[in-house]
Amino acid sequence: MPSSVKITCSGILFDSDGVLVDSHAQVVEAWSQLAVEFDLDIETLLGTLVGVRAHDTLGRFLQPDRLPSAVARLEDLEVELATATSALRGAPELLDTLPPGSWTIVTSASRRLGEARWRGAGLPVPERVVTADDVSLGKPHPEPFMLGADFLGLAGTQCVVFEDSAPGGVAARAAGASVVAVGEQPWPEPPSARVIDLHEVIVRSNGRHLELELG
Repeated sequence: MPSSVKITCSGILFDSDGVLVDSHAQVVEAWSQLAVEFDLDIETLLGTLVGVRAHDTLGRFLQPDRLPSAVARLEDLEVELATATSALRGAPELLDTLPPGSWTIVTSASRRLGEARWRGAGLPVPERVVTADDVSLGKPHPEPFMLGADFLGLAGTQCVVFEDSAPGGVAARAAGASVVAVGEQPWPEPPSARVIDLHEVIVRSNGRHLELELG
């Protein structure tokens, strides 16, 4: 990738975990406890949960009659730990520079969990965000990002998505958005650009559009 990449868009859609907030330790702790309680293999779980809804992950390993209780228990565990969530480098500063109504959050977490983590990290939250509770199909389906773009009054093609997971990248591309990968996780298809964290992102507004400088 060149030392600096520039992208023009009308709106920005941020994934949450791994992009705005660091919840990794809390995720591992909560899922490990759930694995004990529901007799699941934690190593298998940890290899499948990144970027997708808990309901979708657990649905692969539990019978339908056990799924609702497992999802509810996991959410309780994760919310209890959410006060330890921290903002990732560059996230608070970048969000403070963005014009109101030009961005939102699109997360695979539930609304209750997402709000708990954002409070724990001390991040501003838009009035309308997309959570697992708002969609019938989660990532890698494009529905979450299509809904996020709609919340901004935009088409997916007018947006840039910041994502740390391959399923999220697939969803963003399917929604027509440009995709910036955050972190170093390998993706099957190369993103439009890649940054280590949001500290590498500068956004300038010229009124109608946002001009992003990456790297």
